[in-house]
Amino acid sequence: MPVPLYLLAVAVFAMGTSEFMLAGLVPDIATSLDVSVGAVGLLASAFAVGMIVGAPLMAALARRWPARASLLSFVLVFAVAHVVGALTASFAVLLVTRVFAALANAGFLAVALSTAAMLVPADQKGRALAVLLSGTTVATIAGVPGGAVLGTLLGWRATFWAIALLCLPAAFGVVKGIPARVGKTPRDALADSSLRNEIAQLAMPRMALVMLLGALVNAATFATFTFLAPIVTDTAGLSELWVPIVLVLFGVGSLVGVTLAGRLSDQRPGIVIAIGGPLLLLGWVALAALAAQPVALLLLVFAQGTLCFALGSTLIARVLYEAVSAPTMGGSYATAALNIGAAGGPAVAAMTLGANARDLGPVWVSGLLVAIALLIALPLRRFIAPRVGQAIR
Repeated sequence: MPVPLYLLAVAVFAMGTSEFMLAGLVPDIATSLDVSVGAVGLLASAFAVGMIVGAPLMAALARRWPARASLLSFVLVFAVAHVVGALTASFAVLLVTRVFAALANAGFLAVALSTAAMLVPADQKGRALAVLLSGTTVATIAGVPGGAVLGTLLGWRATFWAIALLCLPAAFGVVKGIPARVGKTPRDALADSSLRNEIAQLAMPRMALVMLLGALVNAATFATFTFLAPIVTDTAGLSELWVPIVLVLFGVGSLVGVTLAGRLSDQRPGIVIAIGGPLLLLGWVALAALAAQPVALLLLVFAQGTLCFALGSTLIARVLYEAVSAPTMGGSYATAALNIGAAGGPAVAAMTLGANARDLGPVWVSGLLVAIALLIALPLRRFIAPRVGQAIR
């Protein structure tokens, strides 16, 4: 894989740490700003909504810009949003900064995904996506647990300052590692495909279907991941210092998942869907039943991290394949699919926190969302994931 892909992954690491870090900071932010745990969970939804709106909006805005200039601008805006978030004493202001950070993150990821697709051969989009998502998985392994520890020791604001500082080497990597021109220039891309034609790709049946499935699987992932801290401390009865350990296990599993799916998502996507999907569903049911047992919780968190990212990255790779006729907007479609799920999952899960299921409500929500995805995907598996060499249209 080209070196610039790994430099993009460094920036994705910084942004992924910010997106996921709330999983370990929810109780602290709730206490500090005098709001409920459910309200703090909505910060993740606000971030995801910003990314849903921002992905196509920022990608359309940046169509005429060189990739390096776009990526650098988005990183700097992202850093400023975290500085403001670290300084505020208002939950409303913090909510707004999360939206602005999400817009910058969305723009960056949309451009990065489109850039990555141009840096590799046409049949290696899944592997390129796996490299970019490795930045996210390393964030869950090191960045997010590190942020949780930092938040526990110094308060959640220290974590926001750390994210702002992480943006500096990310910006340096963009400047030094991304060529001034990648593949076709924006002028060339615009000549090949108008914005109207690129947006029209969203109406293609296979594109709409794989985006829906990717959103459902990611919603399931975030429904539980956002509220892991209360499950660890209240349901399993472990101390707060176990929260970063559980997050590390989930992160290691996610890295294993995207690595395994990297090649399979290009060559054998149907196998990942047919095997990984049912296993993921069984894993959520098992977690809901056994979360009170610490050893089972640790094992299942690792397994679910692996399965969530293996299946999710495979489905998002299919979005990139379907977006071949949308060279400047395709990355935004993949980003939107990811974050429609990231917005919906925590929002639905938050509504179950006061129900009879209590802390395990989000886990049951995850299982239900995966079950819905499987009911759609399994009968249409050959349509969603045609074999290599088979026409995708």
